[in-house]
Amino acid sequence: MRNSRIEVVPTGPAVGAEILGLDLAVPLEEAEVATIRETLFDRGVVFFRDQQIRPEQHVAFAERFAPININRFFKPVAGHPQIAEVRKEPEQTKNIGGGWHTDHSYDQVPALGSILLARELPEQGGDTLFASMVAAWEGLSEGMRATLSTMRAVHSSRHVFGAGAQREQQGDGRLGNSAAATQDAVHPVGLKHPRSGKTALYVNPGFTTRFEGWTEEESRPLLDYLYRHAQRPEYQMRFQWRPGSIAFWDNRATWHLAVNDYHGERRLMHRITLEGEALG
Repeated sequence: MRNSRIEVVPTGPAVGAEILGLDLAVPLEEAEVATIRETLFDRGVVFFRDQQIRPEQHVAFAERFAPININRFFKPVAGHPQIAEVRKEPEQTKNIGGGWHTDHSYDQVPALGSILLARELPEQGGDTLFASMVAAWEGLSEGMRATLSTMRAVHSSRHVFGAGAQREQQGDGRLGNSAAATQDAVHPVGLKHPRSGKTALYVNPGFTTRFEGWTEEESRPLLDYLYRHAQRPEYQMRFQWRPGSIAFWDNRATWHLAVNDYHGERRLMHRITLEGEALG
């Protein structure tokens, strides 16, 4: 099917937009790629519905935006190492991504974003929450922003993907390669987006361990305050998946959380992560 007129519909006051009129199985024109990119950097996450695409088409779509980051820890899709499985089986109680986080903040160059495609879904539940860290930054007081603008924070993969943390998921085959969980990175707390120029609050409960020059104990009260602030409902939206739905989010400007409310059912998603670019 050839693509028709594109329509962009915001899905929340602070974050998210659904893009209508595109069939991602069809090679995109440059103007269509530009619209997606512009909307992504403006709204933090974009959604597509009813996309019947094969893994190779998923890869081809992703490569229109940036090189693919081959995931170190997730089980890959057979025959397609660029695609990671995000899976929960009926007998499993813990999901992947069940707390607020920002993918790959532990990398020296944080990932641009991720493109998640629904393959198998539970009858009910399994939604994903997104939150705008641009709105969270702008919602802080002028004095707090001034203080944070001189600070940097330490992010790490060790406590999430290292051997001890991975024990449960390693046993069921969802995660592996724990020896590769050696990433530590330091990034500005107020991160200026390399494309939009907007400033985002760049700490997250999943991977941030402390502020640079502070101990973890000293850092905890301020980090906890920032996490509570960033979870305010007005910064969030909830995405309800359907078969063929795609979410493409900007890791430099958003948090996300996979809701774990579908015990006893299977949920299988295919995720591609995109390489980022050096931050100013």
